[in-house]
Amino acid sequence: MIKSSLRDLSWTAAGTVLVIVIVLLALHSHRDEDTATRAAFRAKRLELVGRIHAALSLSSEAEKSAVMATTDQESRTFAEQARSASAVVEERRDELGKLLEMGGTREERDLLSQFSQALTQVQQIDRELLDLASKNTNLKAYALVFGPVADALASMDGALSRILRESTNSTAPEARQVMLLASGAQSGAWRIQALLPPHIFEESDQKMDELEARMSNEDEKVRSALKELGALLGSRSSDLETAMSSYARFTEFKKQILDLSRQNTNVRSLIISLNQKRKAIQMCRDALDTLEQAIQAESRADRAPMSPR
Repeated sequence: MIKSSLRDLSWTAAGTVLVIVIVLLALHSHRDEDTATRAAFRAKRLELVGRIHAALSLSSEAEKSAVMATTDQESRTFAEQARSASAVVEERRDELGKLLEMGGTREERDLLSQFSQALTQVQQIDRELLDLASKNTNLKAYALVFGPVADALASMDGALSRILRESTNSTAPEARQVMLLASGAQSGAWRIQALLPPHIFEESDQKMDELEARMSNEDEKVRSALKELGALLGSRSSDLETAMSSYARFTEFKKQILDLSRQNTNVRSLIISLNQKRKAIQMCRDALDTLEQAIQAESRADRAPMSPR
């Protein structure tokens, strides 16, 4: 009987050990499966953070290209690319938000909220910035200065130079006065043109006012000189007619240039890009970097050994 009891006890112990082993194996297997599930979930979130980073960088680079483009078509093309990339950022952000609601931590959700606030600021800036960049008013004004304006002044200068040569060889009593008036009109017109480029790339309205006041003063001198030349030479001078008509064309182009320059779209978009936009983008990146670190910290927690009880 004693031997039988010992044998039964041995089988019972062996069975108990077997059950314990099976339970431990099951628990270990379950823990491995749970760890693998968390790793996959973590990898998916990190992948989305990376894709948001990439789309954000693409949007930022396209915005800079729109600002630096030299034609309306190029600016519009890059602006559309920037908007499209920004839309991708929103889509990936929403997808990540759903995942964090399913299994993310409170810290991760707060960091995504910070990113969303910074992204809203970026998009608000882009609406103004990309619209300005597509107009290129400063570049158009600059093209007028060294295109039609230069041609008009060259025509005026050539006509006045011929008048100067004729007066140099003339013995008429008014010859010296004609020379002074012609050279004065020439130099005054060129001084006005020299003031246009600084006006085009000036940021301050006050300084633009000062430049326009100087242009107005020179314009009065040129008009006065041409009027006096008309009184001295009369209608017999075709060169004077050419000079006056050329200056009239120049004046019309100057008005267009000043109007375009006052809009200042290239200057304003560049300033916004280098200041407000750069700071807002950096806030987005900082929030994403911190979120990425928070998600990666979960991996270190999984690998940490269990503390003994």
